[in-house]
Parts: sequence; structure tokens; C-alpha cells
Amino acid sequence: MPRKPLLLSVYALLVCCFAISSHSLGGEARPVYSSLTAHEWGTFTSIAGSDGQAVEWSPLTGSTDLPAFVEHFRDPGFKLGLRGTVRMETPVLYFYSSKEETVSVSVAFAKGVITEWYPRASRVEPRANRYAETLHQANARGGIAWDSVTLAPNERAEFPAGDRNNHYFAARMTSSTPVRVKTAAGEQQEKFLFYRGVSTLSVPLSATLDTAGKLRVKNQGDQEIPTTILFERRGERVGYRIGGSLKEEAILDPPELTAAIDELGRDLEGMLVTQGLYQDEAHAMVETWRNSWFEEGSRLLYIVPPPFVNEVLPLSINPAPAQTVRVFVGRLELVTPATEKAVKTAFAAHDTTKLKAYGRFLEPILATMIKKETNAAQTRRFQEYLNFVYGRLVEQNLGRN
Repeated sequence: MPRKPLLLSVYALLVCCFAISSHSLGGEARPVYSSLTAHEWGTFTSIAGSDGQAVEWSPLTGSTDLPAFVEHFRDPGFKLGLRGTVRMETPVLYFYSSKEETVSVSVAFAKGVITEWYPRASRVEPRANRYAETLHQANARGGIAWDSVTLAPNERAEFPAGDRNNHYFAARMTSSTPVRVKTAAGEQQEKFLFYRGVSTLSVPLSATLDTAGKLRVKNQGDQEIPTTILFERRGERVGYRIGGSLKEEAILDPPELTAAIDELGRDLEGMLVTQGLYQDEAHAMVETWRNSWFEEGSRLLYIVPPPFVNEVLPLSINPAPAQTVRVFVGRLELVTPATEKAVKTAFAAHDTTKLKAYGRFLEPILATMIKKETNAAQTRRFQEYLNFVYGRLVEQNLGRN
């Protein structure tokens, strides 16, 4: 056989073999992997009731902590009527790519709604009936989608500006690839995709205090919780105790208030890197939440098991990245005897500055104290103050919308 026809025959045979192999084994479509890597971090914030379970509260009341360019629902009835067990705070989704490419991104949120985001999304669901009772319905689910996100590694990005002291901007301090989204209002650029929400889902652990002041922590799921940290702050005195991984349950002694915030920050960064974040991402996360995680009061911080994150917050990126890492920190606020005493003392002294230190958690703290109070007159005073505080928050929210 002449050499050229022989080569053509071999080429045809190879093409046929490739076609057969690519359509065999059931013929199912396989994921298309792009050259990019995706990393995400975020938080799930809750407050524990007397039984250790996350209780419902109003996480959207109080002053906003986001720059003006961030988009959010402006329906005050939606914000004021929304109560949940979890405030999903500041998930940021980073991309890393050596070439320009365009991806689509969507996130669903079990028993939840998306409340803030940037850049402008293609869709935010549900579009109506965004109230607390909606989140308790069977199979309730919200979500957000960006249909066309361009990753631009070689462009000089111009990000929206604002108050540089706002903690939002700390998330930009990474080597991630800038993103570009075209909208009806013009092109928007950022170092990440950002979103927030509220849900009525159950958190993966519970925490109760015994009479000796020790904390009993129970894992409520099937997945091991990688790390737990018990933190307490009283004025300038702080302390923390690392509890390690949690398979079933553990008892944590109260921490001695002899530690330093910077020391805890370094420990947390190391834990986040161990879970898969890059060093600059871990630092950005801790800097973003430094003032909140380490504020007055007691709380349990923990690494949320990745399977739990993927179940309640499924993420879809198309084309699929070669690697996706998601690291979420859970925060369970604790109403300890020390917190109750501090609030009672401030209440008796009309120390509004001290009371404001508890911020958005003051409402559920007072509600917990009212349930325990046996003095009818004191109960009435607590309730009146609670109504007053909530009324002020309503006025503030109405003024911003």
C-alpha cells in the first residue's frame, strides 16, 4: 500500500477510536474543566438558646456594615419581617486564572434568601414573598446567579471605592484574578463575587452551659467538625480555648482571660490554611471579621464541615474549575451568666454605650433573659426596653430604604 493512503487509514482509525471511547461507558456528559481554581470563604452566624440550639432572631436589624455600592433588597417590610436561625455573612468567591475566560456561577441557599450581593447578579430568587414564614415552607430555597463573569488577569481593574475602614475591603487583599460583569448600569469590577443571606436551617452543632460554667458541645450531624474554639471577651481582657475536632460531643472549660487578639488571629489563619485556603485568603478572612468575631461577649467558633456547606449552599460554576475549595467558619453566640450579668448591670445603670456593645445580639440576649426572669416588674422593664430598641431599629431601617 502506498505510504500516503496508509497514513490516512491510520488517522481515520484513530479518529474512530477516539469517537468510540468518548461516547462509551454509558454516553453520559462529562464535566468540562477550565484552567481556573475557585476558592470561597464565608461565615454562618447564629445565637444559642437555653437548650443549646440556634434560635430565631432578627439579623438584619441595626446599622449596615457594607459600602453603599453593594446591592440589596430595599423593601423595608422584607428586612424587618425576616427572622432566621442563620445569618450567612460575606461569602466571597475568588477565582485564579492565567488567561481571560468567562464563567457562569450560581448558588442555591436551603431555607434561605439572598439579601445582599455584588457585582449585580443576573437573578436573585425568590423574587417575591421574601418573609420569615416563607423560609419555613418545605423545600424552601433561595439563590443567586451570575450568568456571565469574565476573569481578567491582565487588565488594570478599577474597583468601586468607599470608606477604607469598612471591613468589606479587607477581602480584596489577595492575589485572586479580578472579575468583570457587564450590567445595564455599566460594567462592574471586583476581586471576587460577594453575597449574603438569611436562613432558618439548623446549624451542625449545639452548645449548653452546665452549672460549673463548662460548655457541652454536641455535633448534630454525621460529619466531623474539624475545629472548635471557645472565645470570651470582657472589656480588654480576652481568652480562648481550642477544642480540636468534634465527632460526637466535648466539654470545654471556660478560657482564662489572659490571651491576646493577635495570637488568636494567627491561630485562626493557620486553621484556615489547613482547610485549604491560601495564606493571603486566610489573612483577609480574619481581618474582615476581626472586630466582629473578637467583640464583647462569649461565642463558639468552628469550622463548618465541607459536606454541610455543599448541602445547604450548593455552588455551580461552568465550566467547572479544576479545583474548588470552600471554607466556612461557624459562629454560635452564647448567652453566658457573665453576659447576663453585664447586660443587667448596664441596664440598671442606664449605660446605653455598654448595651450597644452587644449590637444586633442584644435583642436575642434580652429575650433569653426575659424567659429566665422571675421578677414580674423586671420582666416588664426588659420587655419595654426591648420594644424601644427594636422600635429604634425599625426607624433606622425605614430611613435607609
